[in-house]
Amino acid sequence: MADRILVLNTGSSSIKYELVDPRTRERPARGLVERIGEEQGRLTHRSGDGPPYVRDRPFPGHDEGLEAMMEAFAAAGPEPTPIAVGHRVVHGGIRFAEAVLIDDEVIAAIEELAPLAPLHNPVNLTGIRLARKMFPEVPQVAVFDTAFHRTLPPEAYTYAVPREWRERLGVRRFGFHGTSCAYVSRRAAAFLGRDPQEVNLIVLHLGNGASATAIEGGRSVDTSMGMTPLEGLVMGTRSGDADPALAGYLARAGGLDAQQVEHALSHQGGLLALTGSSDMREVRGRDDDEARLALEIYTRRIRKYVGAYHALLGRVDAIVFTGGVGENDAATRAACLAGLGRLGIAVDPGSNQGESAGERAVSPPGAEVPVLVIPTDEEWEIARQTLARLPSTGRS
Repeated sequence: MADRILVLNTGSSSIKYELVDPRTRERPARGLVERIGEEQGRLTHRSGDGPPYVRDRPFPGHDEGLEAMMEAFAAAGPEPTPIAVGHRVVHGGIRFAEAVLIDDEVIAAIEELAPLAPLHNPVNLTGIRLARKMFPEVPQVAVFDTAFHRTLPPEAYTYAVPREWRERLGVRRFGFHGTSCAYVSRRAAAFLGRDPQEVNLIVLHLGNGASATAIEGGRSVDTSMGMTPLEGLVMGTRSGDADPALAGYLARAGGLDAQQVEHALSHQGGLLALTGSSDMREVRGRDDDEARLALEIYTRRIRKYVGAYHALLGRVDAIVFTGGVGENDAATRAACLAGLGRLGIAVDPGSNQGESAGERAVSPPGAEVPVLVIPTDEEWEIARQTLARLPSTGRS
């Protein structure tokens, strides 16, 4: 029987799930329960090549969402019978450097880390607790977004802030999108025909959330997201880099408290603040000064990080685009790397156009620094790491 892993990505108002065989990469089923807690929700379940199984009804909580997932498996197949459940957990802090088998101690530790990711870790825990009840005899594994960046050196993760903040409160850079970076960095090395430990990469994960990561010999050595996913690039609703004094100024001049400022920078910033839309496709489709300025701000920030990470690494073997925007938006790819020809970085207009599926180079033939598009596969990466943690696999 196939070694199927049920991958769960539990969000604040959604549950994304996929049944994956990490050895063969077969995907017997996948689905999404969305708008949990709203007046009307939707479950969309896909199995095989048939039409999707769709149910529109309210899902008051995540428990009803997971029950609906199991109903969909029963109605549309296949029988899930996973050998393990792999959970995406956003923040592992300094505690977790790799995926771990979940027990009560791990759950307590993830809960303790909730202040670092208040929008993510609590709902990730909800999914874990419910899945443990639903599959009581099945091992559960937590795979952390932050784990890949545990290789950051002290000069990369240390903020120049008071010692008490650093030592007592744990203020430091953690980085995110680590599951995606782990996957695409290995795939990029394979595309280049080299061992990951030989390759220096700059990975640009561009989606609604966006980050840049410098990878040296398969290890993360710097990344744009910080203690939280707010720092770094301009994103769909996140501002990215902003003056730290902004909170104090807004408190004095606007009467806003810290929570209001944090919420606005995370949920009302980025492309949404600049254009009224957080969707890059909508912004790209417009022809007005507001949209043009937003696109220049967005791509300029990325160019700055590419240049900085090129200087940091000294030698770059490839630039890697991934994520929804990075994989599908040719114009954004070209604009992000415009003017970097002196660094050996360029995009070939012909190769770059279109939305061709699969791994590919979009740089000119023989380019000094290849520019690659590597579609990410976080679900398979979670399944792979989950399988590796199971004692029966003989691997650690």
